[in-house]
Amino acid sequence: MKILDCTLRDGGYYNSWDFSEELVNDYLQAISQSGITDIELGLRNFPKTTFLGAFAYTSEAYLNSLSLPENIRYGIMVDAKSILSSEMSIHDAIHQLFVPKKDSKITLIRIAAYFQEVAASKAIAVALKELGYTVGFNLMQASGKASELITEKAQKIASWKVVDVLYFADSLGNMDAHEVKRIIRALRCEWHNELGIHTHNNMGRALDNSLLAIGEGVEWIDSTVTGMGRGAGNTATEKLLSSLGNAKDKFDPFPVYELVIQRFESLKKQYGWGDHLLYFLGAQHNVHPTYIQNMLSNSHLGKEELVGSIKFLIEEGGTNKYDGKLLETALSLSNSNNEARGQKLPPLFKNRDVLIIANAPGTEQHKRALELYIEKYQPIVIGINLVDKIHESLFDYFCISHNLKFLSDFSHYQQLNKPLIYPKHRFKDDEIHQLNSLPNSINYGVKIEHNTFKASIDSCIIPYDLTISYALSVAIMGQAEQIFLAGFDGYDANDKRQQEMITLFQLMQENEQTVSITAITPTTYPISKGSVYAML
Repeated sequence: MKILDCTLRDGGYYNSWDFSEELVNDYLQAISQSGITDIELGLRNFPKTTFLGAFAYTSEAYLNSLSLPENIRYGIMVDAKSILSSEMSIHDAIHQLFVPKKDSKITLIRIAAYFQEVAASKAIAVALKELGYTVGFNLMQASGKASELITEKAQKIASWKVVDVLYFADSLGNMDAHEVKRIIRALRCEWHNELGIHTHNNMGRALDNSLLAIGEGVEWIDSTVTGMGRGAGNTATEKLLSSLGNAKDKFDPFPVYELVIQRFESLKKQYGWGDHLLYFLGAQHNVHPTYIQNMLSNSHLGKEELVGSIKFLIEEGGTNKYDGKLLETALSLSNSNNEARGQKLPPLFKNRDVLIIANAPGTEQHKRALELYIEKYQPIVIGINLVDKIHESLFDYFCISHNLKFLSDFSHYQQLNKPLIYPKHRFKDDEIHQLNSLPNSINYGVKIEHNTFKASIDSCIIPYDLTISYALSVAIMGQAEQIFLAGFDGYDANDKRQQEMITLFQLMQENEQTVSITAITPTTYPISKGSVYAML
């Protein structure tokens, strides 16, 4: 039984493979002292159009600059797609990326491929074997595939006579014990060399599945320190080492324990991999974990919007492969097939003040004063999404600029008896039917364009997908006399939403359309400030 620790490869999905030199050195020393004999250092890629760290490329020159412990065998992974989609021939692409084994510190190269890529990947495996490498083949998204198909692929790979270890990956993190056993049996029908398993922890089963695979005779087990890896992460190396029973004599887990405490706990706190309800739900419904990972890292999304996003992805179906455009749709719900324009906005607020309220701690803290102000001055009151801090009867409209809130708060919107202002082009037909049932709702379009704020009679262009930007455009084009804000407390200085809001208000100040805007509850934004209490 061999443990292949792939922390720097799989963990790189969280930090763009940009690990510090100090962490890498500590990691290498700890693994070499633990009794683990195999490390997958990273990926091998053609150049990308964005910054990625050293272990996205794991170049020979960079490897030669590292002090690699000599008691470890080193590996890297290559994505079959990157070779197959290259403009070069497979032979030329392989020779562009790899040198002969005798000139490299790498021993093992794993090819990661989907089932439909197996046949085309033969030439990749043959070329790597000709260069002298130990060749691994990683069948991705094995869960749910028919046993006959799994056996067929195993037979095909075996027929090449160049693959040394055949892996199957629980890419979506939804395998249970029965599924692990079924896949092993299906592979063993035609594959009689070494087997490996790569687990994900989306449903909390990674360690159990790895231990089960060991019991079933699987020779290669992947793990990462603290489980650092895409989505909910992988089998944690330190937990695997502590759970090996009779095999414990081979290993000393304490160097890894020390590495976890000194280096990886802070990294985990920074990037946030690990168990999460959304990973669990995604695994249940075959949603690729990268969708969840990117949603969780999106500071624009509140808890309710995260629920709305996962609901959208589940309902969409076909999300077992990551598609950035589909995620963009899930997050912005902007349908490019529909024109981003609505109806012409009438002068709803002419000669009237408009109070825009957000559902924030400041609203709750100053609730009584805000209610007295509304009763005394009778402004037009617009809520940003749903506002439960102030009674619904005091609102005139609610603004909703995308359907994530609608999806997560569907039952509340059904009970709403106030008109909505919303961009129809961002909603699906069945959602529009629900929205149209609200009295006097208004369709006003929106488009997101960096560094731009412009309101027009039927739509607006805003710099960020923030509902307040949309609501301010509505208030301006509705000919508000003055605009007051409540509950716009601000975010932490290092929260990117804070800078986005600052940029929004700066753009508005440069725009000739802008009317007077004053915050009447505490705010950290660079706008005029007053006090609701001074107005009572």
